[in-house]
Amino acid sequence: MSFAATVLTLYPEMFPGPLGLSLAGRAMGDGKWSLETIQIRDFATDKHRSVDDTPAGGGAGMVMRADVLASALDSVADDRPILAMSPRGAPLSQARVRELANGPGVTIICGRFEGIDERLFEARPIELVSIGDFILSGGEIGALIVLDACVRLLPGVMGAPSSGDEESFESGLLEYPHYTRPVEWEGRTIPEVLRSGDHAKIAAWRKAQAEIDTRSRRPDLWERHGGVRVQPPSGARHEKED
Repeated sequence: MSFAATVLTLYPEMFPGPLGLSLAGRAMGDGKWSLETIQIRDFATDKHRSVDDTPAGGGAGMVMRADVLASALDSVADDRPILAMSPRGAPLSQARVRELANGPGVTIICGRFEGIDERLFEARPIELVSIGDFILSGGEIGALIVLDACVRLLPGVMGAPSSGDEESFESGLLEYPHYTRPVEWEGRTIPEVLRSGDHAKIAAWRKAQAEIDTRSRRPDLWERHGGVRVQPPSGARHEKED
């Protein structure tokens, strides 16, 4: 059974976008996954096809209506996980991507405006997902990211089954640095160990480099991996993270 994706959006013309190219595009053409878009406005009940209204309690912007979105969502009617792209959601992780890729597919709601009426999340089993601590104009770009991350893990999409085994986040660490020909470029050479042919030494070097990079670039990952907390330089500004 192939991986099936359904995206609820006000801008279906944004899909498949980049997902129609490269690995994802070839995989779609080969039937390894499918993509359907649903225009949310098709489920509006007034002549203006309204999908939003003013926020209760006042404030700027507009809020997407729960009744319209629920009607659009209920038209899908299957057991796939339902995601809603939202900065209020849990950060997307490689572990969660792998879980989704191993399943039958996903339904993704792309919000717009100030957000979605909270009652939709109370009434339907929806998982809120964030792709980072920043704000986009809508959920479509986030949905593209989620789908790309999933599709590349589907069997046969990347070629060799082991292609993704040593990538960043798979083991809780960032990936080690890569090199290729020419051996020397602008006075910089490929590390000698990578040219040694000694697979045990190469594996040890890569593991050490992954740990060094994670410790210096992502101390939060390093701490979760079980390493010693890396203290910021003296005088560095501390910010609270939610």
